[in-house]
Amino acid sequence: MTSVPRLLGWIVCVIYSTIPSFWFLVHPFAAHWRSRSRSPYFVLLPAWIAMWIIVGSITFRWHHTVLYLADWPWAPAIVLFAVGIRIYSQSGKHFSARQLGGLPEVVNGHREQQLVTSGIRGRVRHPVYLAHLCEMVGWSLGTGLAVCYLLTVFALITGGVMIRMEEAELEQRFGREYAAYRRQVPSVWPRFR
Repeated sequence: MTSVPRLLGWIVCVIYSTIPSFWFLVHPFAAHWRSRSRSPYFVLLPAWIAMWIIVGSITFRWHHTVLYLADWPWAPAIVLFAVGIRIYSQSGKHFSARQLGGLPEVVNGHREQQLVTSGIRGRVRHPVYLAHLCEMVGWSLGTGLAVCYLLTVFALITGGVMIRMEEAELEQRFGREYAAYRRQVPSVWPRFR
């Protein structure tokens, strides 16, 4: 496999691995962001891009280090890409674009107070994070890059912490309804029955 897919895999994993860190800037400070008159994305998006640059700079020296050289891992990688895309698609069916973009959390006046438990969210509480994971594991498998595997582990660890923070906020917002939903539906690994 040429170096272009590996370079692309590394870049994608750098970006995906910073998603939980981006949300660390949102969830603990949601009330602060909602109190601002300007959109918080004027601060949050540049901060997220800065995270890409930092993580990219830290991991650049290893972006050529491969654990294996083989073409066959692209077969399961392609399956994971397709599964991830399908999950993204299903995630948007019962969720507004504003909800997917986090506007209810950070922009005053966009407080959609509807707990969505239908569709894919009846099987997994955080399908978008599951889709992110499918994409990162797909790139890790396909490229064989050690850095992609490490960034995936980093995203799993920070994502686990971030999900706990998000769920505390959701339980505060929706109360017993969310607590019951949380007991019935798994967080990231879906229920298939």
